[in-house]
Amino acid sequence: MSRALLVIDMLNDFLKGNLRIPEAEEIVGRVKRLIEVFRSRGLPVIYVVDSHLKGVDLELKLWGDHALEGSWGSQVIDEIKPREGDYVVKKRRYSGFYSTDLDLLLRELGVDTLILTGVATDICVQHTAADAFFRGYKLVVVSDATAALSRERHEKSLKYMEEVYGASIASASDVEDMIAKPQP
Repeated sequence: MSRALLVIDMLNDFLKGNLRIPEAEEIVGRVKRLIEVFRSRGLPVIYVVDSHLKGVDLELKLWGDHALEGSWGSQVIDEIKPREGDYVVKKRRYSGFYSTDLDLLLRELGVDTLILTGVATDICVQHTAADAFFRGYKLVVVSDATAALSRERHEKSLKYMEEVYGASIASASDVEDMIAKPQP
């Protein structure tokens, strides 16, 4: 089993800007710790990030301008910026798989299990989980390293991903323990 950490939309606009998710700040420390653990084990860290084209992308009609390509809002927050050796996949839709090379990258890396972190649990995390499920990946959603616009939406989405996609729901400390164990 080969694992990769997906860090989904931990961007300035979602933590500090146009579409701020209040509970997102609470998960930064746990996401940062998981990134460090994955890096220390030589496991892939993949940032999946909104990068929208102004006046074109469908999401902008629903949510207003956010994460516009090249803007401050589309950048990963300073606390967890990508480093050399990490991967960044830009997306223009909710799912990290839709019209991106994420699946190709994961297959080239030999990954079969995805550890999902980031925002928003019930939007981009869930849609990425759906497309991962459709492609045969095993899923672990980190319950305390994901956040939604409300606690209710977060909990509902976690339950949905568990029931419909067979995702394991785990805490950040559970994932650290899992990564510490030798792989079979």
